[in-house]
Amino acid sequence: MTRTRTIVFAIAGGLAVGNLYWAQPLIETIAGELDVSSANAASLVTITQIGYALGIFLIVPLGDVLNRKRLIPIILSVSALALLGAAAAPNFSLLLAALGGVGLTTVSAQILTPLASELADPGQRGKVLGMIVSGTLLGALLARTLSGAVAQFISWRAVYVLAAILAIVLVFVLSALIPKLPEREPIRYTRLLGSVFTTVARHRAAAPTIFLGAAGFAVFSLFWTSLTYLLTAAPFSFSVGQIGLFGLAGVAGALGARRVGTFHDRGWSVPATGIAFGVLLLSFAASWLFRTSTIALLVVVVVLDLASQSNLVLNQTRLLSLPGQDRSRLNTAIVVSNFLAGAIGSAIAGPVWAAGGWTAITITAVAIIVAALIVWVCTRRGALTDQN
Repeated sequence: MTRTRTIVFAIAGGLAVGNLYWAQPLIETIAGELDVSSANAASLVTITQIGYALGIFLIVPLGDVLNRKRLIPIILSVSALALLGAAAAPNFSLLLAALGGVGLTTVSAQILTPLASELADPGQRGKVLGMIVSGTLLGALLARTLSGAVAQFISWRAVYVLAAILAIVLVFVLSALIPKLPEREPIRYTRLLGSVFTTVARHRAAAPTIFLGAAGFAVFSLFWTSLTYLLTAAPFSFSVGQIGLFGLAGVAGALGARRVGTFHDRGWSVPATGIAFGVLLLSFAASWLFRTSTIALLVVVVVLDLASQSNLVLNQTRLLSLPGQDRSRLNTAIVVSNFLAGAIGSAIAGPVWAAGGWTAITITAVAIIVAALIVWVCTRRGALTDQN
């Protein structure tokens, strides 16, 4: 993994994951142009994420058996077609179908990550994956801002045309940059999908690592979904645009986590994971103590994002450092688990807020973090350190 290859992989991952979030700031604009309700337009985000979850499970495992020098450009090409379909959609039904296709095919980042783990020197693996995962996270954070800007100055359809052009550029760049790889032993597709579960069971470190990643992602999603409720209520009463600026504060946290993978390279992955959960715990406590202070909440956003992204990088790197040629299946397991946990975190935010406001949100988050810390304490000298 040369520096150039690492940077390109990070950019490709960011652009791919960004496809999931283009529609979020465009919901009202699309609803008005295609004459649907805002509630119906909001389903565009949901269908894209459902497609993504299916794509992770159905496509990413193929990275363990197919030639990735061909597979990744093919997936990007199909994704570009789906993006162009979204740009040209004459009605809401076709736009919904196109974005479902976008979600299904925007999984190249999750094939590039295990590929990078395979190509990287063991002593540099954490640093390389830290940069790539951070690039992916930055894509998710910045996509909303870029989408809103392009839609404001041109149109919402131009957002998808731009994304398609960037995907096509990446087809040629990655075709040249991905090295020629040895052929893998073919596995029947149904057996390959089933082996995702057996692969996790085979590695003693996999299950607790996946649980820790899922717990961290659940509280991350719970926080960001609930933060909207907090900032729209008194004493803040912020507008949507003002709330969006808090997302830019999260970029600082993601950038700070860029080098956290080096802790893995130095053999400190497990203790650093425990510290990340400890910082998450303190962040939620601070968010409750200073819940009426804008400046304090901005600081909490930066620190909480840093801890969350550090947790994500460390757990994913530790999992993808396990021996064998099944890294794509291991990555499928942790990404799907994170996605489901994040969906649960977002889903419970509304009812928990209605039940007890920010105090109830804090208690819920602390309970999840404490459960993760218990698992970490019980496995930090056993399963988590097992490299088999």
